[in-house]
Amino acid sequence: MFVPRKVFFTKGVGRHKDKLASFELALRDAGIAQFNIVKVSSILPPNCEIVSKEEGLKLLKPGQIVFCVMSENSSNEPHRLIAASVGCAIPSDRSHYGYLSEYHCFGKDEKEAGDYAEDLAATMLATTLGIDFDPDEAWDERRQIWLMSGKIVKTFNITQTAVVAKDGLWTTVIAAAVFVP
Repeated sequence: MFVPRKVFFTKGVGRHKDKLASFELALRDAGIAQFNIVKVSSILPPNCEIVSKEEGLKLLKPGQIVFCVMSENSSNEPHRLIAASVGCAIPSDRSHYGYLSEYHCFGKDEKEAGDYAEDLAATMLATTLGIDFDPDEAWDERRQIWLMSGKIVKTFNITQTAVVAKDGLWTTVIAAAVFVP
């Protein structure tokens, strides 16, 4: 059984005339192109330590199969704003699992996309912890309820945005939570 002990967060952007190459360049920009990446769903394992990207990369080897929660978005439409974000919600009881969320969109800036991804992760965690809240309330109001409940200790996001250049090169953005064995 593989349960990750550590996780790091990274993001990147790539531009190229070919979509696949722009994705590769985004992975390079994020520092994770040298791994065989397997996308997984959105659970932050219990007691999983969040480490810096630099520390996490030191624990991995090129060619290694690496599991991650990844959001990606691509476009070649000139002047199009694209975003990819991963939100994270950590329970105060670290023996309970937390949540990661992937969100990608068009037309939202870094703050808007990041807040949305963070809200998604916090909402998923809140529902598993039995925190009573109104899903129609504003994000800031729900955040206060979750933090005051004492059951969710921290939420954050990592978000990458980019505007497709006027020449229409494929532009890819990624955000990822990368698990370290």
